[in-house]
Amino acid sequence: MGITINQNTKGLIFDLDGTLSDSLPVHVATWNKVGEEYGFDFDPQIVYEMTGRPTIEFARRVVSQFNLAVSPEEIVGLKQQAFWESTDLLKPVDQVVALVKKYFGKLPLAVGTGASRKSAEIQLEILNLRHYFDAIVSADDVAKHKPDPDTFLKCAQLIGVEPQFCQVFEDGDLGIAAAEKAGMMVTDVRPFINYGEWILS
Repeated sequence: MGITINQNTKGLIFDLDGTLSDSLPVHVATWNKVGEEYGFDFDPQIVYEMTGRPTIEFARRVVSQFNLAVSPEEIVGLKQQAFWESTDLLKPVDQVVALVKKYFGKLPLAVGTGASRKSAEIQLEILNLRHYFDAIVSADDVAKHKPDPDTFLKCAQLIGVEPQFCQVFEDGDLGIAAAEKAGMMVTDVRPFINYGEWILS
């Protein structure tokens, strides 16, 4: 059985990384590049634990965990540049994108992501998905990030749908918690998806 829409749904909100974009292998690969630069072995478990959080918080975790003598901001700069240079490796999550295309023009659609505005726009353009969405809420657009509900509540506001009639599609525990706190219906897409390999050679 595939991913379904609740009969009460009036608006659809999608996470980006790992939900629309099979980007987690690319994120891990670019974190590995950062590790090579600064002399540490990146632990992919960090990506699993923190999916949905802004890159600066990943960087703070890395600096603390590996006791690096470098600012988190510098780490972010290198990580983001490495990711943007690897966007040709991005692939869509076909099962979720099929849902976007099915309901395009029938229900309002939004993206609620912990990625930066630039990263979100680049990924959606690369995957040829940008034109499907009525609104994008990125890490740059809210003060409190997942698992706080602000990202999804702002999506609901922008598409003009009350939170209880929004259905959120997520692959991260933090994002699922955020959707629940927002009082929205939420679907964990992970059981429906065959992801790419997490570690790229």
